[in-house]
Amino acid sequence: MVEGPLLGYHHETYVFPLPGEAASPHPVRWKCREPRDNLLWFDRRCFVSEEQLLKALAGRITHIPDVFDIDAISLQRFIEGRTLGSFDTFGGAVPGPVLDQIVVLFEELAGVTPETLTIERRCTDEDRPEDGDTNGFLKRLVHFTEKRVYEENLPRFERLFGDLGVDGRSFKWLGNHVDGLSERPFCLLHADLHRENFVIDSRRRLWTIDWELAMVGDPLYDLATHLYLMRYPAWQKRRMVKRWRAAVERIRPGGTAGLERDLSLLIDYKKAQSVFTDVIREAMSLHLGPDAEDRLDRAGRKLRKILLAAAEPLGLDMVPSRGEIVTALVRWRQTHGTE
Repeated sequence: MVEGPLLGYHHETYVFPLPGEAASPHPVRWKCREPRDNLLWFDRRCFVSEEQLLKALAGRITHIPDVFDIDAISLQRFIEGRTLGSFDTFGGAVPGPVLDQIVVLFEELAGVTPETLTIERRCTDEDRPEDGDTNGFLKRLVHFTEKRVYEENLPRFERLFGDLGVDGRSFKWLGNHVDGLSERPFCLLHADLHRENFVIDSRRRLWTIDWELAMVGDPLYDLATHLYLMRYPAWQKRRMVKRWRAAVERIRPGGTAGLERDLSLLIDYKKAQSVFTDVIREAMSLHLGPDAEDRLDRAGRKLRKILLAAAEPLGLDMVPSRGEIVTALVRWRQTHGTE
């Protein structure tokens, strides 16, 4: 029996057992995915195939999906369980045994070095900084956000961005703000470790899914992205940083150099990136209907919070009020909402 489509942000997923497995007491199910139509992609992709990466990581990273090939089609094992996000409210503390397993994951990632990962990449040689060039790594991410997220969407969103106080000058400010990172040896990064990409099975094992955004780069960037997306309570955030530092330094000496200064700068980049991605997403999610006013109010509050968080890295002197943001969204909807 096929289950699906299961809707994620980027894909429609179909889950099914292979012939002969459906009657077994504990059938293994597999998934195939189709990209959703008309999506905007806001993140760089480093590897040609997620399935190739998973095959290369088998035996090196604990609890990742198996891959099964049928002719030219690669299927991923569907991990049975519940996402970490389904267990608690957003931003709640993570249980200690789960935190332990996340630390192990970071330790294993630190052990996957560029020279030991030889699978095909989609990025060109000039877009790959030298091992340890964390400044070059982050500059490429800032450049990607400017060119692929901001500039490519200007025909539809320039007025909205301007109403919210951000424009092309914001990227010059951001580049200067995050400049001067300490050198750290590169390793594999998952680059999207949040609560919906962790699945807990019936034996309380933590599985890591959705490796599409994985890349080779600055290990501290993976921690910064994780902290930004997980929203740990303050005390658990401090504990994770301490444990991450010990684990990564043990496996990849020098991999935590400059943490005291650089972690906050990398988180600042994530805050700035969210302004451009979330403005577009919130605008495109607007629709006419009985709850339109409530949706606009929530969008206005959310975007104001995001803009306030990114005010320093983007050099914003003033952040518009919730009402001003709602007005800007309504104006955008009147002009572009039916496209």
